[in-house]
Amino acid sequence: MTDDQQHLQTLTDIKRIMERSSRFISLSGLSGVSAGLCALVGAWLARVWLVAYYERWDSTGVYNDADFADLKFKLITTALVVMVAAISGGLFFTWRRARKNNLPIWDVTSRKVLINVCIPLAAGGAFAAGLLYNHIETLVAPTCLVFYGLALVNASKYTLPELRYLGILETLLGIVNLFLLRKGLYFWAAGFGVLHIVYGIAMWWKYERRGSFQ
Repeated sequence: MTDDQQHLQTLTDIKRIMERSSRFISLSGLSGVSAGLCALVGAWLARVWLVAYYERWDSTGVYNDADFADLKFKLITTALVVMVAAISGGLFFTWRRARKNNLPIWDVTSRKVLINVCIPLAAGGAFAAGLLYNHIETLVAPTCLVFYGLALVNASKYTLPELRYLGILETLLGIVNLFLLRKGLYFWAAGFGVLHIVYGIAMWWKYERRGSFQ
């Protein structure tokens, strides 16, 4: 190995060390894929509940408060179950990648990622709860997309830069949804489902298939 090659290898090692110390790179692309699949399953279940509800309404021709309350309960429960499943899958794949690469899953950088994600998400969750309390359900889907997108943008400076683009797309999708309020379920499926799957596959292909950060 020549001196130039040794210098190049040294610079490459330094860059890798700096990248590992300044960014949370254990986040697996498979986390995005699993979250997206969970979201699509949840969207399908929600559509089943909605179709059944409107069929009952059409058959009777009368609005029923109890039936609507039951629908709301089913939709909220489905959303919570999907969220828990998506987070569980994300943690598993991230833990598996961190162990494979001998990287810590909980350090200063990962704490920064968590804080920067949780602040916008907590605000968005409170805002969505307020919408539900005031019976403005049509704004819940775009609200979730916008705040979730902002959370990703906020955390992107501490992890892979591509996360920023996912956050921007989620936010834009939520804004478009504001002009098509009755299509919230489809925007939800597109944002939390399709975009996550596409992002996850792209990140796996770029960083994990050949171990770009190893």
